[in-house]
Amino acid sequence: MLRAKDIMTPDPLTVTPQTGITAAAQLLLDRRINGLPVVDGSGRLLGILCQSDLIAEQKKLPIPSFFTLLDGLIPLTSLKHMEREVEKIVAATVASAMTPDPVTIGPDTTIEEVAALMVDKNFHTLPVVEGGRLVGVVGKEDVLRTLLGGAAS
Repeated sequence: MLRAKDIMTPDPLTVTPQTGITAAAQLLLDRRINGLPVVDGSGRLLGILCQSDLIAEQKKLPIPSFFTLLDGLIPLTSLKHMEREVEKIVAATVASAMTPDPVTIGPDTTIEEVAALMVDKNFHTLPVVEGGRLVGVVGKEDVLRTLLGGAAS
């Protein structure tokens, strides 16, 4: 049975929280990848920056719906959610645009579990973590490659 360690890209390209958004976007485009793990100086995974995080910068700020109660306005969306949307739209560094604490998998996660996460949660890139350190990433293309017999067993 294939596992994440059999199909992952080991020692993936990473960025730090201080990396500029333009530089990160250029890496995603140049390397034709969907996501970049965000790590600290010791290799600990802090988040992931995906193309969708960068595309969020291009959207307009959603105006929250309100309802009136006793002459007061009450928002139907949380202010914290709205603040996060504003941060992503005006992000200058990876720290502001990344998804913190992403879902991760281990090296021994089965290909079936990887595929289920990708389909059920609409993930394109899954960081592979062992002992608290990033050891690889699995992307949708890695999973598709197994259909063609291109993965090591």
